Amino acid sequence: MEKVDIVVIGAGVVGLAIAERLSRKKKSIYLLERHSSFGRETSSRNSEVIHAGIYYPSGSLKAKLCVEGNSLLYEICAKGNIPHKRIEKLIVATNPSEEEELIQLLNRGKRNGAKGLEIISKEEVKKLEPDIKARAALYSPSTGIIDSHSLMKYFEAAFKGKGGEVVYNCQVKGLSKSQSGYEVTVDESTGETFKFSAATVINSAGLESDTVASLLGIDIAKQSYSLKYCKGQYFRVQNPKKYVRVSRLIYPVPHERASGLGVHATKDLSGGLRLGPDARYVERSDFNYDVDASCRGAFLQSALQLLPFLEEDDLVPDTSGIRPKLQGEGEDFRDFIIQEESALGFNGFINLIGIESPGLTCAQSIAEYVADLLQI
Repeated sequence: MEKVDIVVIGAGVVGLAIAERLSRKKKSIYLLERHSSFGRETSSRNSEVIHAGIYYPSGSLKAKLCVEGNSLLYEICAKGNIPHKRIEKLIVATNPSEEEELIQLLNRGKRNGAKGLEIISKEEVKKLEPDIKARAALYSPSTGIIDSHSLMKYFEAAFKGKGGEVVYNCQVKGLSKSQSGYEVTVDESTGETFKFSAATVINSAGLESDTVASLLGIDIAKQSYSLKYCKGQYFRVQNPKKYVRVSRLIYPVPHERASGLGVHATKDLSGGLRLGPDARYVERSDFNYDVDASCRGAFLQSALQLLPFLEEDDLVPDTSGIRPKLQGEGEDFRDFIIQEESALGFNGFINLIGIESPGLTCAQSIAEYVADLLQI
């Protein structure tokens, strides 16, 4: 049976970053992906924002890895000539209670180590963004946007350049503990089944990461690893006279226990403007990426709180994504699971489960975290 040192399951942005980081030590590594190319799910269906680390509870992995990932991602963009822009963000308060919440966000962000945060007045907001509606805003200068496809292509090329092997159209169907590590069974695109041995397995399978964990015999319900799925839709502002009236990312104040950060206005690298995502929990059997055009009115009503110049005809359906969440609707915060499973009897097996936002920002910092777990 063929043997490799490490197998990484899932070629989203996090799996790619992990594979590239570990390949620096000249180990034999397989990166397995069930689709025909990298990043076909959550990694390519998001707002492409480089987050600052404002929202997440202090001491959480999301907070730590987001702040670290923010700096690392800008370094990678400069090194790899990856299209990006440090575009800045305003989290906008539209009433007195939201102004109080801005202070809480400011304090949390500062505790987390987010850079350059400050609350600015209505007048200062108007100087930056004359056409948005605000009483005050939290200003984040380190927030940016990135071409996620180019980032993933960079990781893939760097991994291959160090001798790593990416195998697409390859679905993991079986995992079992063996004397030397793990036996991995995969179905290939040809219809054939192939088995090989790996000393270390890293489960970065995104939407299917809980399923992969269960293949090994881990009780995902008992370990609280079961995923819930939250679909987010986007609408694009198609009127060029309207989308040029915003030059930064404009976010609402998030609500406690909300499924996301609220419908926000996101600029892209071409200068366009998207609204989204909304948040609706869906069943695994109900996965699709259709955008419901009938939601346009609801998007408009949300957007008008911040962007009063928009009209319904300005919005057209754009895209959608599905987030692999650990918390269900209305439930408390759940952190990333990045866990080496020796305590369960699976030494050398690392689970990454519930890697949603800010996963794109955290890709490189997660890779460094995994390397530390493996002492590589």
